[in-house]
Amino acid sequence: MNGYRTREAYIALEDEFSIAHELIAARLKAGLTQIEIAERMGTKQSVIARMESGRTLPSLRTLSRYAQAIGFTATVKLTRDRLDRKAAA
Repeated sequence: MNGYRTREAYIALEDEFSIAHELIAARLKAGLTQIEIAERMGTKQSVIARMESGRTLPSLRTLSRYAQAIGFTATVKLTRDRLDRKAAA
């Protein structure tokens, strides 16, 4: 039963981890450090670290500022939830 709860908790945080992964991948592709991004955004490195950790879900405005700081554009894509897709099949 404990493994089931762990999986539920992971699934609940999947969006945060996915966003964190995208942020890190884009930063590395841009060849920038967290400090450089923070300077470009007018914030602290610790804020960038929290965003990239997946522990916090940044606002769309913050995501847009992050993207602009690394020379990218943030886009939003809505997809059907996996559970809904399975039920529809």
